[in-house]
Amino acid sequence: MKQINQSGWKPGTPAARDDAQDFPTATGNKALMLEEPLIFEIGGADTCGVDLPKLDVAAPNRLGALARKGKLGLPGLSEPETVRHYTRLSRQNYAIDVGLFPLGSCTMKHNPRLNEKVARMPGFADVHPLQPVDTVQGALGVIDELSHWLITLTNMTAVAMSPKAGAHGELCGILCIRAALEARGDAREVVLVPESAHGTNPATAAFAGYKVENIPATAEGRVDLDALTTRLGPDVAAVMITNPNTCGLFERDMKAISDAVHEAGGLVYCDGANFNAIMGRVRPGDLGVDAMHINLHKTFSTPHGGGGPGSGPVVLSAALAPFAPLPFVSRLDDGLLHLVEEETMADEHSSSFGRMTAFHGQMGMFTRALTYILSHGADGLRQASGDAVLNANYVLRQLQDVLHAPFGASGPCMHEAMFGDAGFAEGFSTLDLAKGLIDEGYHPMTVYFPLVVHGAMLIEPTETESKAGIDQFILAMRSLAERAKEGDERLKTAPHHAPRARLDEARAARKPRLTWANKEG
Repeated sequence: MKQINQSGWKPGTPAARDDAQDFPTATGNKALMLEEPLIFEIGGADTCGVDLPKLDVAAPNRLGALARKGKLGLPGLSEPETVRHYTRLSRQNYAIDVGLFPLGSCTMKHNPRLNEKVARMPGFADVHPLQPVDTVQGALGVIDELSHWLITLTNMTAVAMSPKAGAHGELCGILCIRAALEARGDAREVVLVPESAHGTNPATAAFAGYKVENIPATAEGRVDLDALTTRLGPDVAAVMITNPNTCGLFERDMKAISDAVHEAGGLVYCDGANFNAIMGRVRPGDLGVDAMHINLHKTFSTPHGGGGPGSGPVVLSAALAPFAPLPFVSRLDDGLLHLVEEETMADEHSSSFGRMTAFHGQMGMFTRALTYILSHGADGLRQASGDAVLNANYVLRQLQDVLHAPFGASGPCMHEAMFGDAGFAEGFSTLDLAKGLIDEGYHPMTVYFPLVVHGAMLIEPTETESKAGIDQFILAMRSLAERAKEGDERLKTAPHHAPRARLDEARAARKPRLTWANKEG
């Protein structure tokens, strides 16, 4: 393998110390990677970092028998000690602002700072859901305009904005389907879920009271159309399909699937978590989809954990629009935007299945998403999805000669590339490669998911990574793949350069130690 990639970046320049483990330090610190003990080990429980006046406890305690009788037991730290502790811990976190985040099915991409600036503007950051309508016209306008663009991008009829995340959106869509079927007196009780769908899909259907049946995938990683059409019948309420699917592939038979389901009297739910791969290029409404949630925090910036909670609006077809949940934004006779919160406020919405949440959704996510859409424009959104697919296919083709690519021969992937552990030396696994990736300076990719591929490695580079950055990641992956195939024993004990060694993950999950005890305890 060449040691200089196409971008000109040279690994080991300046040279990394492979023998770093042979030079222990008295403090445990390794240059600027500082060893950080638990906060209880820094400050003693008998000290306090703040001078507080003594309290007069002669007055009756309102807590009664619930009053604390022993010492609080919290560590007392000075302000510098506190700031340093949490700053040092933060430096041990991997983040999108540090490097490429290859998690598949998560879309960990750069979050434009413009979005954050707008979300923090007065009137958005401090808006309260119980304010009078005439004082929040700007916020309601954001919801209304974002709704318009989500409907436009998907060619659907309506959108429910209140669901708080992807799985919440799934539940919203399925409840709309249940309400529509009940309205026509159709007591169907089965939901079909393909193997290539997201794992939350069957859970959502079961939670909504349906029986769930699995539809197998083909050798190409897509829905088996024949198996699905054969199973359709008068008991099938809906099909929940993920497109692009969990293997990172576009379901080419999507329109045929929708037509078959509709002909059998059922409805089609599409998991839109991967909409960022087809945004501006494919409109789900054209494919016969009846309901689809969109993860605003994935497709329209704000990656998972990147600024707050998620948001999962659900776009709906004409068949389901009357059953959408409350509330929704509408311009009434007084010319103002209102939140329609009761069925009696709008005749056309009298069939709503009710409310899913107390209020109207995630204002911070709405603001960020609309900023992202308006700053990109139609051509920018189309380019973003195209770049995401281009980057993933580049990773696929650059690694398929050293890693097993189970669907590499079936054509291009979408926004994420799938690999398996076939070809590794005996005793070596995907976990070993993932732990080695930490030594190379990367958070591991999604591993062992989806289950349809043995030792799955799902890689999503996203559209915001440069070719030079992706080339460096590819270099690390090629090196690790070759080490796994050659049986390099050092990979079995990786990571070696992280603040902590490899955990016994099974034991940590089954017998976690959730409390700290001092030496005396």
